Amino acid sequence: MRGWVVLAALMLPQAAQAAGDPALAKAVLMKSIAFRTVEGAGQVPALAAYYASILRDAGFAAAEIEITPMGETATLAATIRGSDPTLKPLLMIGHMDVVAANAADWKRDPFKPVEENGYIFGRGAEDNKYDVAMMVATMAGLKRAGWQPRRSVTLLLSGDEETHMATTPALAAKYRGAELLLNGDGGGGLLDEGGQPVLFQLQAGEKTYADFEIGFTDPGGHSSAPTPGNPIYRMARVIDRIAAYRFVPMRNELTKASLLLSADRIGGEVGVAMRSYAKNGDRKSADILSEFPEFIGQVRTTCVATMAQAGHALNALPQSAKISVNCRIFPGVSVGTIKAELARVIADPSASMTLLDNPLSSDASPLRSDVMEAVTAAVAARAPAIPVIPTMSAGATDSLYFRALGIPCYGVSSLFQRGEDGFAHGLDERVPVAGIPAALDQWERVVKALAQ
Repeated sequence: MRGWVVLAALMLPQAAQAAGDPALAKAVLMKSIAFRTVEGAGQVPALAAYYASILRDAGFAAAEIEITPMGETATLAATIRGSDPTLKPLLMIGHMDVVAANAADWKRDPFKPVEENGYIFGRGAEDNKYDVAMMVATMAGLKRAGWQPRRSVTLLLSGDEETHMATTPALAAKYRGAELLLNGDGGGGLLDEGGQPVLFQLQAGEKTYADFEIGFTDPGGHSSAPTPGNPIYRMARVIDRIAAYRFVPMRNELTKASLLLSADRIGGEVGVAMRSYAKNGDRKSADILSEFPEFIGQVRTTCVATMAQAGHALNALPQSAKISVNCRIFPGVSVGTIKAELARVIADPSASMTLLDNPLSSDASPLRSDVMEAVTAAVAARAPAIPVIPTMSAGATDSLYFRALGIPCYGVSSLFQRGEDGFAHGLDERVPVAGIPAALDQWERVVKALAQ
C-alpha cells in the first residue's frame, strides 16, 4: 500500500556510506519481481528461499533464518542477535505476495522486470517488493559489516498480506514480545511534479476494514402484478440512506498531529478547516473536510455500498436483492458498534445484515519520541527540511495484527515518488531506480537508532 522518486540530485554523501549495497538491493528487487507470488501460484516459498540465500551469503547462520511453510505460502524470519537479551526485539516487516496481474492488460509482462527510463517495472515493484528488497539488503549489509546492536533485530516477511492474511497473525503471535515494529508497507515520501521532496508520511494507525452484506427477500411473482415488497426498491431506499449518512467525526493523537502539520501545506478553506478541526473537533470543519474523498477518511468512519445483486428473470418480480457495504472504521471503535449504527441507518427491520469474515480492530500507535526522532533524522539526511507527518491509513497492512497485540507499529517506507507515479495494484506498476542508495541509508539509520 503506498504511493510516492528521489532523484540523483537529492542524494547526499551519507547515503553512499550505508552498509547496504545498492547494486545488491537493485538485483534483489528485480529478481524478486520475477517470482509470481500471486495467490495460488505457490511461489512465495521459492521467493523466501531466494531471500534466505542472500542473507546466508552475507553471513547469516542457518539458525538465524527461519522459513515456515503455511499451505501454498510461507513466512520468513531473519535475526541479528542483540548483546542485551533483556531488551525486547525490534521488528521489521514486509510482504512477499502481490496482487494478481493480467499480462494482456500490461504494456510489459508484469512478471518480467524491466528497467526503463529510470524506473523498474513489474507487479509488486511498489507493493511491496521495493522495501522488502531494501530491508533484505540492509540486513545483509549490517551482517556483513559485523554490526551487533544492543537490541535484537528481526526481519519478518509475510506471505499473504494481499489476500487472507493467515501468515500475519501467525507471525504476530510468535513475536508478540517485541518492543516495536517498522513496516515497509506504509508511509513513504512524496515528491511534487518537479521531483522535489514535499513531505514524508509516517503511518501510525489503520482503520478497521469490515464488510457487511445486507439482504432483502420477497415471495416474488409475475412482473405484471407488482407488489409493495419489491426487494430492489427496498434495497434502493437503503442505499440512499447509507449514501446520505455521515458518522460522527472523531479525532485521536495521530489525526490531530497529521491535520495540523498538513494545514499550511494545503492552505485555503481546507487548510483552515484542518487546523480548526485538529484544535477544536468542530463538526462544521469535519463536514468541510468530508467533502473531499482524500480527507473524509481522516475524520470519521465511512461505510459505502460497493456491490449489488438482485433479481432472477426479466419478467419476474425479484425474490431477493443484496448489497455489499464496505466500512473503514475509526481506530478504537468496535465493529459491533458500527453494525448497530448501520442497522439504525438502514431502518428496515425486515432486512438481514451479515458481517463477513472476522475483522480485527486495533488502536492507533502512540507517537513515540524515539521513533519520531529516528525517522525525522533519517529522512532529513536524504531530503532536508521536509516535514515528517504522522498519518492514518484507510486500509489494513500487516501492522494490524501486531497493533492488536499492543505492539507499536510504524509504516516507514523508504520509497520516495511523485503522486502520479504510484501504480500499486494497477497497470505498469513501477519504482524509481535512483532512490535506492538513499533508501538503504534511511533504513540503516532508523534501525541503528532504535536498536542501540
